[in-house]
Amino acid sequence: MHVFVEEYLMRLSRSIPVLASVGLLTLALAGCGDDAGGDPGGAAADGKIAVVASTNVWGSVAQAVGGDAVSVESLINDASGDPHAHPDKPEDAIALAGADVVVYNGGGYDDFFTKLVDGTGTEAEQVDAFTISGYADGENEHVWYDLPTVRKVADKIADALGAIDAGQKSRFADNAASFGGRLDALTDTAEQIGKASPGAKVVATEPVAHYLLDAAGVTDATSTEFSEAIEEETDPPVAVVAETTELISDKQVAALVNNAQTETAVTNSLADAASKAGVPVVDVTETLPQGVTDYVEWMTEQLEALSGALSKA
Repeated sequence: MHVFVEEYLMRLSRSIPVLASVGLLTLALAGCGDDAGGDPGGAAADGKIAVVASTNVWGSVAQAVGGDAVSVESLINDASGDPHAHPDKPEDAIALAGADVVVYNGGGYDDFFTKLVDGTGTEAEQVDAFTISGYADGENEHVWYDLPTVRKVADKIADALGAIDAGQKSRFADNAASFGGRLDALTDTAEQIGKASPGAKVVATEPVAHYLLDAAGVTDATSTEFSEAIEEETDPPVAVVAETTELISDKQVAALVNNAQTETAVTNSLADAASKAGVPVVDVTETLPQGVTDYVEWMTEQLEALSGALSKA
């Protein structure tokens, strides 16, 4: 495996500044040498199972399942990180070289990670959330907002960890079951929102929380043309923007669901329209907010924000 990593880092070094790459490449090749204890799988130095995740969302799920038996590193670990624009970093390849398990979203969302997996030739167990979801290619890729998928991913992580450390297999399974129980409670909360606000409609700046809105029985009234343009990082046609803004200005929707991590002139104009019309804005994010490490806590906060907004309609 280390041969693949060295070749990958050599290719990567040609695409970044020379002085920086020389130092990082030297560290990388040294770090990819024999592990203390001679484990070719690159287990964490503290003896824990090494897990590398594309974002801290999936990292938090892995932590919930693995507990203190795992060492989790998330390559995107801040509230402003964007998987679509994540640059190639030698240190990411180094992290992957030492991984026993890798967890990522897939579905085209975090391509930087899948390219890294392919480029380094890692032999780590792979957990691909979108593939596990069972959704067809081309469907909404934001599956960390799909609670049934998150539960399946937790179970898959438990299986992967149990295969590495058979002595703790039942513990990992129990952790996944406990986590699944907390997800069931979230699903109940979402369903209660739907019952309290039947027929509720919202506009979304981007279909990030699509699956969570669906679980809550909330209709996303945003036009497909608007959503697709924002997803493709292009401006929607002026007429489409006007129609979307009118839904908010005329209070035809109960709230604006805003992806707080992707701001454009268009999405900011929708937020301004909501403010002027007195339409509540519900912020959602693609990674865990600063100071939050628990997936269920994060989802609970967003459901509470949605419930509060809909109750004002």
